[in-house]
Amino acid sequence: MGGFPYDEGAEIPDDEWVVPPPPPSRETEDARFLQQPTEAPQSPELLMAMESWRVFRIMGEFVEGFEELTGKGPCVSIFGSARVRCRDPMYQLCAETARKLGEAGFGIITGGGPGMMEAANRGARDAGVASIGCNIELPFEQTTNPYVDIGIDFRYFFVRKTMFVKYAHAFVIFPGGFGTMDELFEALTLIQTQKVSNFPVVLVGTEYWRGLVDWIRNRMEHEQKISPGDLDLLYLTDDPDEVVHHVVERYRERTGTDPKQWSSRSPDNTTRREGRPSP
Repeated sequence: MGGFPYDEGAEIPDDEWVVPPPPPSRETEDARFLQQPTEAPQSPELLMAMESWRVFRIMGEFVEGFEELTGKGPCVSIFGSARVRCRDPMYQLCAETARKLGEAGFGIITGGGPGMMEAANRGARDAGVASIGCNIELPFEQTTNPYVDIGIDFRYFFVRKTMFVKYAHAFVIFPGGFGTMDELFEALTLIQTQKVSNFPVVLVGTEYWRGLVDWIRNRMEHEQKISPGDLDLLYLTDDPDEVVHHVVERYRERTGTDPKQWSSRSPDNTTRREGRPSP
C-alpha cells in the first residue's frame, strides 16, 4: 500500500506539505481576462488585438491538456477541500478510496493542490496508477502536491474544468467548499442537459452532504425546479468499496469492458515529473 497507514487507529505523521497562509493577493490571468475596462479604450483596434492574442493563450492551454491526458486510460476525478489536514478522517478515507479505485483500474485526476486533492493523489501513487494534478493559478501561491506524477498548470478555470470532465468516467466528491460545489453542480448540469451520459457522481460523507441532498429534494424537486428523478443522479455513501463498485459498474454499462482491460493492453501510462520528489 505504499507505506501509508490507512488502518483505523494507525499513527499518521504530520504532513510536511500543508496549506500556507495566503500572502497578499496578486492579479491572475483569469482575473485579467474577466475584468471590464474602467474607461473607454484609446484604441479599440489595439484592445481587439490584445483579446485575439489571449485566444491563442487559451488554445495553448487546451492543447497542453489534451497532449498530457490523452491515452492515460480510464480516470476518475476526485474533488474536495484544500483545507483538510492528513489527520482528518476524511483525508484518510479519500486516500483509501483513491487507492481502491486505482486497484480497480482507474487513474486519478485532482486539482493538484493540498487537502483532499493530496489525499487522492496519494492513494493513486500507492495503487501505482496515473496520479494527475491539474493545478490552477490563484491570487496566492498553490504548489502542486508531492504525490502528483503528471502535473499540468492552468491559468484559466474553464480550461481546467474541461479536463476534469473530458478525461474522467466519474466524479467522486468529498466534503469541500465553493470550488467543490462548483464542480458538483457543473457535472449535474452537464448530465441533466445530456452533454455527458451515464456519468456517475458520488458524494462521499453522508453527514456532510445529507443537508444539501435533503434541500434539493424538499425545495428544488418539490417545487419542480428539477425533474423527477434528477436527484437519482447523485449516489451518497461513506464506504470506499461502494464507491468503487458503483463507478466500475457504470463504466461497464457505458463501455462494455472492465477498466483493468485498458491497463493490461497498454504500456505504463504514468510519466513521473522530472525533479518531483517521491515521498
